[in-house]
Amino acid sequence: MAFHGVIPAAGQGIRAYPATKRIPKVLLEIAGKPLIVRNIEIMRDQLGIRDITIIVGYLEDQVRAALGSGEALGVDLTFLRCPDPTIGLARGLLLAMDRIAAPFVTILGDELYLESNHADFAGLDLGSAVAACGVHHTRNKRQILKNYGVKIVDDRVARVEEKPSSTHDQVLGVGTYVFHPRMADWIGKTAPSARSGRIELTDALMNAIDGGERVTALHVQGQYFNVNSIEDYNDANYAGRKLKFGQYKLSLVVPAYNEEESIGYAIDDFLPHVHEVLIVNNSSRDRTEEVARQHGARVETVALKGYGDSIKYGLDHAVGDILIVAEADHSFHAKDLDKLLEYLKDADMVIGTRTTRELIEQGTNMRGLVRWGNVLVGKLVEVMWWGQQPRFTDVGCTFRAVWKEAWLKIRDRMQGVGPEFSPEMMIEMLRTRRRVIEIPVSYYARVSGTSKHSENYFKISKTALRMLRVIFKKRFLGDWRP
Repeated sequence: MAFHGVIPAAGQGIRAYPATKRIPKVLLEIAGKPLIVRNIEIMRDQLGIRDITIIVGYLEDQVRAALGSGEALGVDLTFLRCPDPTIGLARGLLLAMDRIAAPFVTILGDELYLESNHADFAGLDLGSAVAACGVHHTRNKRQILKNYGVKIVDDRVARVEEKPSSTHDQVLGVGTYVFHPRMADWIGKTAPSARSGRIELTDALMNAIDGGERVTALHVQGQYFNVNSIEDYNDANYAGRKLKFGQYKLSLVVPAYNEEESIGYAIDDFLPHVHEVLIVNNSSRDRTEEVARQHGARVETVALKGYGDSIKYGLDHAVGDILIVAEADHSFHAKDLDKLLEYLKDADMVIGTRTTRELIEQGTNMRGLVRWGNVLVGKLVEVMWWGQQPRFTDVGCTFRAVWKEAWLKIRDRMQGVGPEFSPEMMIEMLRTRRRVIEIPVSYYARVSGTSKHSENYFKISKTALRMLRVIFKKRFLGDWRP
């Protein structure tokens, strides 16, 4: 039996604010792919469904624009507008039931399934049942209390309860259903919930069960997340990234200008841990290119405007799924790479901070005015983007890791060509609602030479002014051009 698919995507996602203030919850990305696209793919690949109705409401133009006709996803999409996104899931489904005369599959648009067994339900025959309800066995009772609990007797759903006050079972109700059209009658007979003021789908299912209707259980395996809050979203994103983390390619980007004495040390340290080391050689006048190639790096020699421009070029041309930036002077060591990567499972970008005194080697420039200046400017960025809840103590640390898909989201907004590139990248991640985590990293004395941006008070002041300029411009003008 070929089912029709229905994906509700009309809700406001209020509990997930501020992430959903400017984007519908169903378009939140998990490991680089929107939730709703993942569920369309489950319908397409596991259930063999090609005709899918999307119920839209809140910020519906964004959903329509992101999905189009469905041709790019190999399905045919029809959009059904819900005039009031606050009426609740059950009333929203009534809109689809009025137009679909046969049993259909529903997967809620804001849920995540990883390695699920939805293929087991393809061609399901409801028989005399009015509905089939997805259930997931879990030891996480808190997850049940936040969603809805299910009691099963002989593979038949005997009871469903929205956000139960307690639970003695380990059965969680999930947002995968098969509905017979006559379920519309039970929704119509269900009164609004005293708790929410809306007609709850769980109440309608319970009324149907009490009225003698049969509701069967679909045992959904794999990992399941109901993305209600920011915490749920972060947990889901972590799980999605962790699942295939070992398959991602790593590229190390190193900007270089006259670094022949140190660059070999940096390459030898990092190369065993990444898929490529890309040296962006900004027209060095020494043997930087020759030495880098001898040590196994890929080298691109180009004429660029400055330090930030070199990093930008490297991020654009690196082949990895995960992009890491470090210095050619070997002031950062590969021993901290695992820390960045572990936190990257939980963030869009991870940046190092060189201000932890226990991790600063004697002889570095991270002391006095430089150290405290970075701390103070980091706190300034925190205050100016307070709603994003950042925590920064260093705006000049090059050592960072970012998902390539996150970099591509901000690429066209990046204008800095010098040291201001570093805080600008942090700011643009915040402005595009990306998660940035700062972690302490070890900071070592340069192998040779001096810093081009902080070797004396004049250069320190010049760098600070460039950083402050971009911060204030981005905050108060919304854009910036050098």
